[in-house]
Amino acid sequence: MGAYHLQEKLGVGGMGEVWKAKHNMLARPAAVKLIRAAAMGATDTLKAGTARERFEREAQVTAALRSPHTIELYDFGMARDGTFYYVMELLDGLDLQTLVDKHGFQPPERVVKILRQACHSLHEAHLAGITHRDIKPANIFLCRYGTDLDFVKVLDFGLVKHRATEKGDGKLTQEGMIAGTPAFLPPEMGLQQGNIDGRTDLYALGCVAYWLLCGGLVFEQPSGMAMVVSHARDVPPPLSQRAEQEIPEGLERIVMRCLEKDPGNRPADAKALSDALAAVGIEDRWTMEREKEWWDNIGR
Repeated sequence: MGAYHLQEKLGVGGMGEVWKAKHNMLARPAAVKLIRAAAMGATDTLKAGTARERFEREAQVTAALRSPHTIELYDFGMARDGTFYYVMELLDGLDLQTLVDKHGFQPPERVVKILRQACHSLHEAHLAGITHRDIKPANIFLCRYGTDLDFVKVLDFGLVKHRATEKGDGKLTQEGMIAGTPAFLPPEMGLQQGNIDGRTDLYALGCVAYWLLCGGLVFEQPSGMAMVVSHARDVPPPLSQRAEQEIPEGLERIVMRCLEKDPGNRPADAKALSDALAAVGIEDRWTMEREKEWWDNIGR
């Protein structure tokens, strides 16, 4: 893929594959995400140009972000067979889906630290007019980063929606599709109505917080469509009723506010959410010693 040699498959998803890769000249390893042309809407020759335009726009959007908590994009392009690819920094750690699947619900103080770092990434994106639209545990990575532990990286801005291109550029969105993941889908996206903005991501981040704190989804339903309906219509169960650990009242109030159906009742923006989380006053309990013990004995 360009100047990169694929070495080892790291994972497979709905849109393609992720590989560990090595640059032909540089020693630095990287991760290459391959995206099938069909996943970008390039189902025939006529649509291929539009799909490429959409892919390039999304890659450029991600590359422009500078928060240390946003995945760094090195390069992007299209292979001879029409496969799109991103070249990104290679991370050492695990995503939040795997974290809970393998290790269960997480302490409130650790969750606050994770959420505040995710807010740092989203705040920059939102100020630039970018909405992620697919915030979920699998798209938030917890890693060793140099000498830092529990360092958060927000991944996969591939479903971004940029305010500057929404009007007069509808051709770049595939008609009839609901972007996002049903278990973490904000009501306004499921209903395909209302403005999609930064508060949309905050709803999904509230769902991630719920997942981290109780080890379960906000709405446990048998199908994706049923989840979409529940997010649009149903009142979420209070976190304290679902969690098997004590949840600070202030933290529960913040998470449940993120899950409000009306975006106007959610935190105003990612910085406001981060500030509210800091005010709970528990983040410092997740000390460097606890981090090191977890990564030395458990984290992988």
